[in-house]
Amino acid sequence: MNRILFEKDEIDDGFVSFSDERAEHVLKILHGEVGQTLKTGEVNGLIGTSEIVLIKGKTVRVKVNHTEESLKPWIDLILAPPRPRVMKRLLPQLATMGVNRITLVGAKKVEKDFWGATLLREENFRPLLVEGLMQAGTSILPEVRLEKSFNRYLKSGIDEYDGYTKIVAHPYKSETSDTQHSNFLLHTSQAPKVLAIGPEGGWTDEEVAALEERGFTRYSLGERILRTDTATIALLARLDATR
Repeated sequence: MNRILFEKDEIDDGFVSFSDERAEHVLKILHGEVGQTLKTGEVNGLIGTSEIVLIKGKTVRVKVNHTEESLKPWIDLILAPPRPRVMKRLLPQLATMGVNRITLVGAKKVEKDFWGATLLREENFRPLLVEGLMQAGTSILPEVRLEKSFNRYLKSGIDEYDGYTKIVAHPYKSETSDTQHSNFLLHTSQAPKVLAIGPEGGWTDEEVAALEERGFTRYSLGERILRTDTATIALLARLDATR
C-alpha cells in the first residue's frame, strides 16, 4: 500500500476518519503517530498527502491536502476472461499496471458460466482495483465493461479504437522477428494503445482473423502457452517499456 486512497464521500470538510485495513496499515506497518504525513489520494481525483491529527484505538483521523494530478492510465485492454479466481488475482495488477478501460469480452473458449460470477458486481471488483491503485500510488480507476458476444462487440463496439495502435496477442510461433516487433512498437509509441488478449489457450484462428480484419496487429511472446494472468502482465510490461 504505497498510497492510501479515500473515496470522495469519505472526505468531510478536508478530514477523513477510517478504521479499516487502511488504518491497520498505518498503525502496524507505518507506525503512525499524530503529526505524521502520509501519501494519500482520492479515487478518481487528486493525490497528495495527509497529516494524522488523531489516533483513537483503531481509528485514524487525517487532514488531507490533495493538490497533484495522478499518473494517467496509458492502455486499454480487451480481455477474454479466465476463471473468476484467476480474474480476481489479475484485477489489482491491471490497475497497478496502468490499464484504463477493461472490456471483458466473450470468446469461444470462455466458460459461459463466467458471466454469472459474483465478481462481476461492482461492489466486488471495485475494491480489487482500488487495491491495485494503492500499490501503484495512483488514483485513476479503470473502467470495467462487459461484452458477452465477441461478434456483436466487433460489429458495434470496437470502432471506438479507430486511431489507436491495436495489438492482438496470440501464443504461437511468431512470423515476425523480435526486431520487427520492437520497431513496430517504437514506431507507434506515441499513439494510444489497445491490447486484445484471449482466454486460456488463446483466441481461435477465426477470432484472430476477425481482429486482424479490424486493424489489429498480431503479437507473440513465443510458442509457450501462458496462463492469462502471466501473459497479460508480461505483455503490459513489454509494451510499457516502449513508451
